[in-house]
Amino acid sequence: MNEEKKICGIYTRVSTEDQAREGFSLPEQKEKLEAMCKYKGNKIYDYYEDAGISAKTGNYRPEFDRMLEDIKKKKINTIVTLKSVVIKNLTMYFNKLTFIYLYVSIHLN
Repeated sequence: MNEEKKICGIYTRVSTEDQAREGFSLPEQKEKLEAMCKYKGNKIYDYYEDAGISAKTGNYRPEFDRMLEDIKKKKINTIVTLKSVVIKNLTMYFNKLTFIYLYVSIHLN
C-alpha cells in the first residue's frame, strides 16, 4: 500500500483565557507538535499561529485562514494541532472544517 507523504501545517492558537486555564503556551504546543511530526517522519511545511485570539464567534483568525489557502494550493495535506484548538468552537468553523476534511487529513494530538 502506497501512502501519500504527509506535508504538515502546524496550527497553534491560544487566547489568554486558554493559557491561564490549561497552561498550553504557544512554544509548548509547537514543541509537542513538532516532536509528533518528527516521530512519524512527516515533513513540516509551515507554522500557523493565532496568538491571543479567543475562539468566540466572529473573531478573525488570520493564520487559520492562511492555512486554508495553503490547503487549497496543495502546499499542505495534513494539519497537526491540539484537539482543543480546532474543536473548541465547532459551530463557528463548521464550513471551514468541512473544507479541511475535503483537502487534508487532520492529526489531532
